[in-house]
Amino acid sequence: MWIGFTVFVLALLALDLGVFHRNSHAVSTREAFTWSVAWISLALIFNACIYQWFGPQRGLEFLTGFLIEKALAVDNIFVFVILFSYFTVSPAFQHKVLFWGIIGALIMRAVFIVIGGVLLQQFHWVMYLFGAFLVLTGIKLLVHQDVAIHPERNPLFRLFTRFVPSTSDYHGDRFFIRQGGRWLATPLLLVLVSVEITDLVFAIDSIPAIFAVTSDPFIVYTSNIFAILGLRSLYFLLAGIIHQFHYLKTGLALVLAFVGMKMLLADIYKVPIGVSLAVIATVLGVAILTSLIWPPDKEELAQPMHEQPAGD
Repeated sequence: MWIGFTVFVLALLALDLGVFHRNSHAVSTREAFTWSVAWISLALIFNACIYQWFGPQRGLEFLTGFLIEKALAVDNIFVFVILFSYFTVSPAFQHKVLFWGIIGALIMRAVFIVIGGVLLQQFHWVMYLFGAFLVLTGIKLLVHQDVAIHPERNPLFRLFTRFVPSTSDYHGDRFFIRQGGRWLATPLLLVLVSVEITDLVFAIDSIPAIFAVTSDPFIVYTSNIFAILGLRSLYFLLAGIIHQFHYLKTGLALVLAFVGMKMLLADIYKVPIGVSLAVIATVLGVAILTSLIWPPDKEELAQPMHEQPAGD
């Protein structure tokens, strides 16, 4: 199943970039909406298959994990908007950056899931470590709602720019160009590196959150991957209005704190998966609805975010 699912996902990605998005272009709202519906529909069809193959418990675990990952993926979009604006990336080239960013994300998530699964099986106390980490992350997200992104301060980014010869000019959608007999990285590759670093940070939060829902690595892996697959289309659909959902970060913080407490109390009381799904869906739904009822002020939207400390 692992091999079959991975081959299926790679075939979808090859079809996506090789056929439907072969030529770089700015993705329209209509196109983004169509692809978002397609990816979510595929995930729900797979969810129905999980329900049929492994029973209602695993089916609910997949749906809950997918919902958590999808919500956290929306938080990624906030950062992507800032990164593309910071590097002044043309809308025509953003899809390619996100495509290869997702390829890297798939590899990183698979590695993290395998490591996390092994640690939880071999060392029970790791569950408490994951739980405490999620609770602290939720509290941090509540306290620090608006943080400016400065990729040039990230140690990994600085290491890359120090050792990789680069050019300061964009050259279409190319990541490398050949000048003076040597290969140089374009700024578009630096954007890709920033996207990968961002996903690495988010994966540290999201993987423990999924393990709070299920201990089945296959459910963790598939729900995670399906949430990531629709991230590009969701970005182009929400990029222009994402800042309107200003209470979503509060909802995500509460979700992370909830699943963290669920892990910490697992040996005392195991929260039924149906209850977890209802709590998570309700919190996120209320956060979105509240954002629509009480939209942010224009002054609040225009106000610059607090600076992020160097190296974060």
